[in-house]
Amino acid sequence: EGAIDGKEGLVHTFGPEWKLDVLREGLGRDWRILECGMKFFPSEALTHTPISATLQLISENDLSPEQIHKVEIRTTARGADILSDRSKYDPNTRETADHSLPYCIAAAIIDRQVTPLQFSMEKIRDPRIRAQLTKIKVTSDPAIEALFPERQRAAVAITLNDGRRISTSLDYPKGHARNPLSDEEIEAKFRALADTSMSEPSQRKLIDAIWNLESARSVRDLLKLTWPYAI
Repeated sequence: EGAIDGKEGLVHTFGPEWKLDVLREGLGRDWRILECGMKFFPSEALTHTPISATLQLISENDLSPEQIHKVEIRTTARGADILSDRSKYDPNTRETADHSLPYCIAAAIIDRQVTPLQFSMEKIRDPRIRAQLTKIKVTSDPAIEALFPERQRAAVAITLNDGRRISTSLDYPKGHARNPLSDEEIEAKFRALADTSMSEPSQRKLIDAIWNLESARSVRDLLKLTWPYAI
């Protein structure tokens, strides 16, 4: 009973500043789960807004890699320092690649997606992706840093070989509560993760069961669809 605010409880041990009223704000009326985000890309979180902006520009302008001369990204200090240091321009492991902003952008340019498939060793060594890395320049922007973490802004500008320059900026990555995934995009992410372990019919059954979870008789019915993984 006193685990939160009693003697030697959470507040006493880790205090002194606590805003306990937050625990009761909108209780029974507002639902925090609706404010949760979902990672759309299997990479470090601060790569997500630049990836989202890059994919948007590529899709809206139907750009091929051969048209692109340069990609300039303005992001947070951490995005420019930790995620774009020299080693991140020459990733040789999955762990380096999925924490490399240049690699993620290069993969997005070539494949128009960033899924687990883009982090196989075959892809990491792909000369087409490697060729894009030299086109990408990442810099920190103090104005963007000042907005973080309330906003996860990134600005992307693509210069084309014909001299044209197109740009956009996003405050929230795809998958953020303020830029949520569509049902189709959630299914696409699920399939990308499940393709190596579940057959397509098994995926479809599980997807249908999850979308209709409120009508399930028992959670056991759902769990049966997840094992064995490969059918």
